[in-house]
Amino acid sequence: MWSEQVINMIIKGIGETLYMTLASTFLGYLFGLPMGILLTVTDKDGLKPNAPIYKILDVIANIVRSVPFLILLIMIIPFTRIVAGKSYGSTATIVPLTVAAIPFIARMVESSLKEVDPGVIEAARSMGAGTLRIVFKVMLVEARTSLIVNGTIALGTILGYTAMSGAVGGGGLGDIAVRYGYHRWQTDIMIVTVILLIILFQLFQTIGMAIANRLDKRK
Repeated sequence: MWSEQVINMIIKGIGETLYMTLASTFLGYLFGLPMGILLTVTDKDGLKPNAPIYKILDVIANIVRSVPFLILLIMIIPFTRIVAGKSYGSTATIVPLTVAAIPFIARMVESSLKEVDPGVIEAARSMGAGTLRIVFKVMLVEARTSLIVNGTIALGTILGYTAMSGAVGGGGLGDIAVRYGYHRWQTDIMIVTVILLIILFQLFQTIGMAIANRLDKRK
């Protein structure tokens, strides 16, 4: 049962899972970070309050986050085909993973930035710093520990999403678990894939928290 073919399949599954998780997290932050900054800046207590912009972004984030990932994955299959050329496989799965990650990351960025001491922001304002300078030189710097902790949470969440995508041929360890553990009742392979997912999650968690602790000015 544990032939060379099965072992190579699991190794490939680990690679695909890492590929999907890291690529989706990167793309999620590419769009989610600016969205989170805009949510913070345009809030009623933000640097540049703007109710219409905040409301639009708030509604978009809430709608996408309220849809379970598996349903979202199926709903946007036509969009996935347009972007990736197909609706299955690890590369195609990055599309729905990114769509799900963007509002999730945006909310965490917003939460991190709102933790920054208002006194520090006011001090920067009193010295004539503009909005962009305050955001990039003060808020993001002051919130870096929280941002990294939340980034670690995002990695773990997206890793879980990759496992769910296996139900519709998304590739990676989740796909192996579904095909062999559910459809073929090969429980041993499913257990191994679950253990590997746990190890990857712990690895992300350990590295992320170590970086956050290193950058924490309070220690």
